Amino acid sequence: MAHRTPNWLNDAIAAWSVYGLALFAVLMVGAWWRARRTGSPSAVTALAVPLITLLGFGADLLLKLVFREDRPCQSLRVAVLEACPAPGDWSFPSNHAAIGAAAAVALLFVSRRLGAVAVVAALLMAGSRVWVGAHYPHDVVAGLAVGALVAAVCGGAVRRRQTTLAGRLGRSRLRPLLTTA
Repeated sequence: MAHRTPNWLNDAIAAWSVYGLALFAVLMVGAWWRARRTGSPSAVTALAVPLITLLGFGADLLLKLVFREDRPCQSLRVAVLEACPAPGDWSFPSNHAAIGAAAAVALLFVSRRLGAVAVVAALLMAGSRVWVGAHYPHDVVAGLAVGALVAAVCGGAVRRRQTTLAGRLGRSRLRPLLTTA
């Protein structure tokens, strides 16, 4: 599909595929900044978003070690838009998709608006990974599922305990992270 597409579009998709994860970091900082104004419990959940995202990434890495599936550029003779990683950099499930989905679902616990932006970005990231030839479609679907599942479980757990955690952190040196007051 990419070989019949204008170069400018392929370049834009390839750039998103490589650098798009930075948007999730910006959204995390924005969610935390906004949550500080609404109160400590919300800020606790916002502070947990990067940790939840890392847990989603970690779960995804463990699954890669179990499945050990070669990437399309390693097993098929196809043109790709992104340099083919070295053997041993497994395809299934997609790290990019898992990170995007984990960040998006975790952000939904803090802000529906920022979470919705992140959901769209995660889906675009997943599609871009297939487009550039780094993953098969099932790799990104699995990555999205892993990231979303980890974030839903962990985000729910943090949300249920956010008031208690805010009380503890509010009595510590980390208090300035929780509120603007």
